[in-house]
Amino acid sequence: MKRLRITEIFHSLQGESRSVGWPTVFVRLTGCPLRCHYCDTEYAFQGGTWMELDEILATVAEFGARHVTVTGGEPLAQPACLELLTQLCDVGYEVSLETSGALDISAVDPRVVKVMDLKTPGSGEEARNSTTNLDYLSSQDQVKLVLCDRHDYEWARTALERHRLAERCEVLFSPSYEQLSPTDLAEWILEDRLPVRMQIQLHKYLWGEEPGR
Repeated sequence: MKRLRITEIFHSLQGESRSVGWPTVFVRLTGCPLRCHYCDTEYAFQGGTWMELDEILATVAEFGARHVTVTGGEPLAQPACLELLTQLCDVGYEVSLETSGALDISAVDPRVVKVMDLKTPGSGEEARNSTTNLDYLSSQDQVKLVLCDRHDYEWARTALERHRLAERCEVLFSPSYEQLSPTDLAEWILEDRLPVRMQIQLHKYLWGEEPGR
């Protein structure tokens, strides 16, 4: 039986992406090969508990939610994540995957909504971007860029044009929490008439950076 190392499974409101606001079960896998400067889940880098896939599905079912998000850390760092995603889809959940964009997404079940980061210079992990992953995104997916400052914004605007991101899928611009003013980012997007969706991390405005929220 395949198993995964799990940091936490919890029920909250989706704070980001197109499904923001929906009650969602989050399955947070342990481990990540990246070290972004603004990371808010460093507690998921180590530790965790090994769980078999059927045990994970049973825990998810206890919450009675329709939406499930598999996140991390970097969930794709554990190969069995792919099978978990497929099994969640098979039993009827609306499944999303939050991934850094550094690891291959080509084998992710096509029913899964991929929310993939494109790392900006301010993250400190720009060199880890795997732009070949962009070829595996569809119109149901989303590319997320977390912006730390005006330089990140200009970088993101260039990436938007160079990779024709808005033609591939929905594009999310997000201000790094308590680092870039959401108002400033909103004004820049409007001024430049960018075809992107701005988002803030709803869960942080509700509960701060409390784990399990």
